[in-house]
Amino acid sequence: MAEIALEKRRFPVGTVILAVLTAIGLIAGIVRFILGLGATTNMTDFHPWGFWIGFDVISGVALGSGAFTLATIVYIFRLEKYRPVLRPAILTGFIGYLLVILGLMVDLGRPYRIWHLIIYWNFHSVLFEVGWCVMLYTSVMALELLPLVFERFNRPRALQVMHSVTIPLVIAGTTLSTMHQNSLGALFLAMPDKLHPLWYSPILPVFFYVSAIALGLAMVIFESSLSAKAFRRGLEMDVLSGLGRILPYVLGLYLVLKLGDLILAGEFGLMFEGSWRSNLFLLEIAIGVILPLVLFALPKVRQSPVKLFWSSVLVVVGTVFNRINVSLVGPLPPVGAVYLPYWMELAITIGLISGGLILFMLAVRFLPVFAEAEAH
Repeated sequence: MAEIALEKRRFPVGTVILAVLTAIGLIAGIVRFILGLGATTNMTDFHPWGFWIGFDVISGVALGSGAFTLATIVYIFRLEKYRPVLRPAILTGFIGYLLVILGLMVDLGRPYRIWHLIIYWNFHSVLFEVGWCVMLYTSVMALELLPLVFERFNRPRALQVMHSVTIPLVIAGTTLSTMHQNSLGALFLAMPDKLHPLWYSPILPVFFYVSAIALGLAMVIFESSLSAKAFRRGLEMDVLSGLGRILPYVLGLYLVLKLGDLILAGEFGLMFEGSWRSNLFLLEIAIGVILPLVLFALPKVRQSPVKLFWSSVLVVVGTVFNRINVSLVGPLPPVGAVYLPYWMELAITIGLISGGLILFMLAVRFLPVFAEAEAH
């Protein structure tokens, strides 16, 4: 009976479901590479950027911003209070960026030429800068996670070396992340006549960066809440409440910048024109900015694990909604050109997310991811 109970703990239903979804996504990915993009997606010449770019890449990069946000808070601003949630944040960011790279590989028409980015440099290309920053920042996060491996295998000298270069790594990571979070917004500056005025702005890179900081803080709350429940560990309420206290200021800054930009551009009235795009914009601002701003400003929300979690969900959903709106909803295609993701596009994305969750669980099982949290 004890052996049967042990087996049930090793293979819970949730893990089995994640494994099945990962396998389905893997099979769909193989089919995509065999048959090509035309047979496995609904992308066309009118919609060359589909769900993979909008969600897997542009949203994925933003979702991984908790790593640079927390590393900056702990190492640059010396706020040691937040160290207990730093390792999980970096691990989440690292896995997130691996998924971004895999999602990009699936989306590329000729992925076998991805190495051209390293050899053939185009300094005038925003995509060149984004590609290099993502590649280097992923490498930096891998180095920041090496202490977990050295602790696991008891390598004190190697651990000491890594600790000596932590600050330079954090500075490099913060710089690289700042650059490509901005540059993802700069991609859309090249289409002033194609992107809807509600989302187009000369300071779109600033919008992307500020919202990425807000999302990074919210993702730490979101991930910490879920991992506390999944791994049956204590929730660092004092730490998470502190992050929640910062969020109203960041969200408030974003709201002022966004509304101020619309007013100065003379586009403020477009929010209330009643079109489906304006309604989606209002929904994005309400869910992702105004509502969580109000909630995080309330002490009783920050002191409640459940309310804190659901408030962070609003920021996560709202920011992802913003990235999808900018990349998929905002661009104005020719009349009659409609894009909805094909089921294989969704299957591959769900498979990537499921695989990332399994990778996180394996890391928690074999590496001291929560060692600093337990020490506190």
